[in-house]
Amino acid sequence: MDSIQITFHPVALYQLAAFPCAVLYCYLCSYGQLPTILRYLYLLVGGVILACMSMGYYAILLFTPTLGATVLFHTVSYHSVHRWAFLLQMTWQTICHLWMMYRQYYFQEIITIKVYITISSLMLLTQKISSLAMDIHERKVTVSTKDVTESKKKKGLFLLPSCSVLAVLSYLLFFPALLGGPLLTFVEFQHQINDCKMHDNLWSIWTAVKACMLFFVLHTVRGILFDHGTFSYNLMNCRQWECAYVMWSTALSFKLIYYSHWLLDEALLYSAGFSMGVSSYTDFTDSNIYILETTNRISMFARTWNKSTANWLRRLIFQNSLKHPLLSTFAFSAWWHGLYPGQIFGFMCWALMVEADYRIHAKLSIISKSPYIRSLCKVMTWFQTQMITSFIMLAVEMRNLTMLMTLLFSYNSLFPLLYCVLLIFMRRIKP
Repeated sequence: MDSIQITFHPVALYQLAAFPCAVLYCYLCSYGQLPTILRYLYLLVGGVILACMSMGYYAILLFTPTLGATVLFHTVSYHSVHRWAFLLQMTWQTICHLWMMYRQYYFQEIITIKVYITISSLMLLTQKISSLAMDIHERKVTVSTKDVTESKKKKGLFLLPSCSVLAVLSYLLFFPALLGGPLLTFVEFQHQINDCKMHDNLWSIWTAVKACMLFFVLHTVRGILFDHGTFSYNLMNCRQWECAYVMWSTALSFKLIYYSHWLLDEALLYSAGFSMGVSSYTDFTDSNIYILETTNRISMFARTWNKSTANWLRRLIFQNSLKHPLLSTFAFSAWWHGLYPGQIFGFMCWALMVEADYRIHAKLSIISKSPYIRSLCKVMTWFQTQMITSFIMLAVEMRNLTMLMTLLFSYNSLFPLLYCVLLIFMRRIKP
């Protein structure tokens, strides 16, 4: 067991343990052995069991807002439900983040993996609650019984079944997406529950197998290439441009972790049959590795990195911000992630770099007439994108203020500074 713990992160172990239950669910649904209500119960009970196993008694921090949100959806008017849901859920999540930081820094406690799993799942729960609340507010979903009669008069308005409370609880806690995975809207979740076809599920299982294979490959590659225990030591002791390689290699190790876990999360969803009605694999994935590693646009990297979360932030913040939507989106992302100093600095730097990226590439498209110049610009901006995103990733991941200052006062800070200088220079060039 100890060797498995060294090879796989505990979250991955819990996800792998849930695969047999997901495959069984897919099999029973394909052959019509589970009525709709039993499907909700299966997913809900599985989520409760998985939460208790992975989080222990900290699971109460997840169950409390789940029950509160369910009551809220069925008692508050659709006119204001999205505001109340957002306020209450973010307040609860912020309190949990501050509680963890208080224990970590004031009492100097070593935070257990169960706490981290709980906080991560709570962040995913915030996505689901706010997404469903916006659907209710926009009249895409009806929950209150008094709205059912009215909704029948409106063509195309989605109706919840009679077991709406069970459906909401199942959506918020269904086990294939409890510990990770792309964000499904409630309408998509309902579609997966109600429309279960054998040929779609066979395709889902095959896709899950491919994702699992790629997960093992990436996890193995990271284990071979990197010794994660030496990263902080190298960053503290590197000299001059050596720090650039240390930063890039450390960020690559982090990215391999994210890629492999995103693939495993998606594989678990697919193994449970959650893919029907999806037009293509890329529409249902957070791990478009090819685009992330080949793009020369920081803005494209931001839109593709954890794609479902990026789409959620766009819908929740960017499209509803009257002033400075880009800055507001990244500021909220820092709040949602936990408000560590590195996260605040990292996301604010990311917002500035995305803004600079838009303006710089607009100027480059004007002055780059020759195909050779355009190719050179693409190579240079790709390299710059790699280094800036590595800088941002390390700032976000290194929550320790000492490590953040070490990063800022190294040669690595020249990469974002270069983009700022280039932005000022480009603004002086007239088209």
